[in-house]
Amino acid sequence: MKKILEAISEEMKKAFAGAGYEEELGKVTLSNRPDLCEYQCNGAMAGAKKYHKAPIMIANEVAEQLKESKVFSRVEAVAPGFLNLKLSDDFLCGYLKEMEAGEKFGMEMPAEEKTIIVDYGGPNVAKPLHVGHLRSAVIGESVKRIARFAGYKVIGDIHLGDWGLQMGLIITELQERKPELPYFDESYTGDYPQEAPFTIAELEEIYPTASGKSKEDPSYKEKAMENTFKLQNGVRGHRALWDHIIRVSVADMKKNYEKLNVEFDLWNGESTVQYLLPEMVEAMKKGGYAYESDGALVVDVKEETDSKEIPPCIILKSDGAALYSTTDLATISERVTKYDPDIMIYITDKRQSMHFEQVFRCARKTKLVGEDVKLIHIGFGTVNGKDGKPFKTRDGGVPRLEKLISDIDEEMLRKIMESRHDMPEEEAKEIADIVGLAAIKYGDLSNQAAKDYSFDVDRFTSFEGDTGPYILYTIVRIKSILAKYQEQGGSLDKVQLAPAISPDEKALMMEIAKFNTMMEAAFTECAPHKVCAYIYDLANAFNRFYHETRIIAEEDETKKAGLIALLVLTKDVLETCIDLLGFSAPDRM
Repeated sequence: MKKILEAISEEMKKAFAGAGYEEELGKVTLSNRPDLCEYQCNGAMAGAKKYHKAPIMIANEVAEQLKESKVFSRVEAVAPGFLNLKLSDDFLCGYLKEMEAGEKFGMEMPAEEKTIIVDYGGPNVAKPLHVGHLRSAVIGESVKRIARFAGYKVIGDIHLGDWGLQMGLIITELQERKPELPYFDESYTGDYPQEAPFTIAELEEIYPTASGKSKEDPSYKEKAMENTFKLQNGVRGHRALWDHIIRVSVADMKKNYEKLNVEFDLWNGESTVQYLLPEMVEAMKKGGYAYESDGALVVDVKEETDSKEIPPCIILKSDGAALYSTTDLATISERVTKYDPDIMIYITDKRQSMHFEQVFRCARKTKLVGEDVKLIHIGFGTVNGKDGKPFKTRDGGVPRLEKLISDIDEEMLRKIMESRHDMPEEEAKEIADIVGLAAIKYGDLSNQAAKDYSFDVDRFTSFEGDTGPYILYTIVRIKSILAKYQEQGGSLDKVQLAPAISPDEKALMMEIAKFNTMMEAAFTECAPHKVCAYIYDLANAFNRFYHETRIIAEEDETKKAGLIALLVLTKDVLETCIDLLGFSAPDRM
């Protein structure tokens, strides 16, 4: 179905054409003076010069055409030539009925199925997830859900950092601590143990220890590089240890991502595309794209139109080692071959924007990807503390994601127990986890991705203002009213939307009507913050309506049924939107 502004503009275009003017002048926008009108059209002002006529004359002629309009209840020509518009209550009600009856509230689906790959997550194995991993996971999950809702086939990939020197460092430290393990006996031919020779806690302590040693002891680093070489060249014991590292790390990651309600379709990493590197590098050389510069192999990616310096994309270092850019290019190549995507979206820290600019240009120049495939990088800002500086623990370290989640959940539990003394603690804890997740995700997603923001536990967990708990509280309030209506014998299946009977009811209906416009913008701009802004406005409109309207106490059963139908639609839209953001609402709070 058409978006609300398209439907209104269509009526206005007919009026301009009927008055003898170009129909494109009939574009309608939301009013910037809501105290005067709901929508406005400035086409008469734009047409004055072309038709050599005073804009107020054109506006009056168009207004005359709309006297019998079923779309507008009032059309007013105002000097010097504005058209002020007020929607008909019947038209608005009809539009919402069409939304209610349509799949996905009438959102238009793409003409042909297209595939999108969303690359988000990007953690290194053997390291705990920390606050820096929050944004890629939360934004990526929402972008994925929004694209699926918009009718696209979407594949989410975590893209693990699971190759390179960090693996060699871990293996080296294990070798020093447990030299008796069969993985280090090159003459060993038996089966290796099924159980890993370390726990996740040990593994997370091993890496920083090994990293510290390698910076101070050149021989230790040399040994780590040797072990990295052995791993990458398929030495049996090293590969078996690597399998253990991946398995233990991924199991722990999955638990943490599950707490964030984040899921990946693919658990691939840098290691996945290692088989492609030799052939890809050779093709770049043969194609005349790659050349040696100071011993390294590079591809020039600068363009004549560049206003800033874009350095060459390094494919291999002078020692022949691959880099992130090499594996990212190979990953693009593999994705094109396996999935034939129309769009690839990468979600990382905005400080990597130059890296992706180089990689995307290199991928196109070397024909790894066609010109028709969109490559998009969404660079996000940092998570800061209340002081505006990067978020740190009290001892100056980077907070673990697990701890961040538990801190929010504990604060939510405290607030719920304070306000609901009658609620069993076990139920309060379940609700605190649900509301805590909303607090974290909404607190992050309500900010434009590129902006830094402050992680403020007090503000995020507040039940007032632009917060996740406020949105959930609104949904729970609606659920409570609907439950009361059913307890009194009402059936939600039999209620029908009716034209608004008050300004507050109409304002709520108009907010609902903006859904499709918002969703299109949220998808095309990869912008979950637009969903947040929309549901905050919708929640505010509902709460104003609730405070000014007798709903359950309404004595006229027909009117009551119309109000209840509006509540059902409001709840459905709000719940759809929070699902797109990656959280849900409890039945009570």
